[in-house]
Amino acid sequence: MSETNIMREKRASIDFRKLWADIKKHRKLYYKVIPAVAVLAVVISLSLPKYYNCTVMLAPESTSVSPSSNSLSNIANTLGINLSSSSRNADAITPTLYPDLMKSVDFSTSLFPIKVTRSDGQEFTYYDYLANEQKSPWWTLPMGWISSLFSKDVDGEVKPINPYRLTKRQTSIAKSLNKKITCDVDKKNRAITIKVTDQDAEICALIADSVLVRLQQAITNYRTKKARVDLEYVQNLYDEAKTNYEKSSKEYAEYADANMRTFLETSRQKRAELETNLQLSRNVYLQVATQLQAAKAKVQEDTPAFTTIQSATVPIYKAGPKRKQICLVSLMLAFIFTTGYILKKENDIMPLLRLLSIFDGPERRQSHES
Repeated sequence: MSETNIMREKRASIDFRKLWADIKKHRKLYYKVIPAVAVLAVVISLSLPKYYNCTVMLAPESTSVSPSSNSLSNIANTLGINLSSSSRNADAITPTLYPDLMKSVDFSTSLFPIKVTRSDGQEFTYYDYLANEQKSPWWTLPMGWISSLFSKDVDGEVKPINPYRLTKRQTSIAKSLNKKITCDVDKKNRAITIKVTDQDAEICALIADSVLVRLQQAITNYRTKKARVDLEYVQNLYDEAKTNYEKSSKEYAEYADANMRTFLETSRQKRAELETNLQLSRNVYLQVATQLQAAKAKVQEDTPAFTTIQSATVPIYKAGPKRKQICLVSLMLAFIFTTGYILKKENDIMPLLRLLSIFDGPERRQSHES
């Protein structure tokens, strides 16, 4: 049998008038379901708290050796310090690990003490704002009340935030914070995109800017950690060498002034000894001063540069919830499921399924025929 004849038979087996009559027969069901779903969708959409999004973008410098780092290396080489080998070492924290860095407990808890000001002018710490000022849908209130009954954290008890030992409430707030802040890294151009979601527009922009600054500080502290430790060590040596040089210079000057007209051999010997100590301390002082300048150049070389592509700005329009879409999708689903229920009740589902099989691929039709 040809495919055309099969299609004609399938179309003929479906009585579209009966389908329409069955739907009209149960039209009162639509009058009940559609308004009820519409009211429910409106109630749910209005119960969802509005939220705002703020996006910032920055690009860190490449880990390859730049012309500026080459110039600093040349300066250090003239001072007797070789910086070229260390400057080519690979980074342990690459941009692809920045999202994990931002989800760490240390990074999350560093945002808790930030002073935030809501759009109505009220000030809080960011921790208090997340703990006490967040709006939730009405259907989550019973679950929150039940969970608070089994919580061991005493309400009203102010506990210091210790990243090593967080309370259950602090851990819960840190997890909610990780959901509000997302970080994406473009592997091609290494652009970092930070997106912050919050129920208040002012706080959303403030936290986005704070996260941007803290991420830059964290990366800078990591990359310059060894250089800053070396600089501190050389600075201590410099201070000690300077003190010894000043002490030797003072002793020599005082002895030379006091024994200007003395021609005794012991006096000359003492003066020569003080002069030798002065020269040694001066040489050490100059050498350490040179190393100090090289150490400062090393810190500057390791300090990464960031280019802010998009700064934080207070969002004007809310990002959600999209109440119109929620209502429209709910009404469409209500209509589809109601129609499906009517067709199943009137045994009209199987003819429709046979009609849909007309649009199967030729291979599938051949398998059915065989």
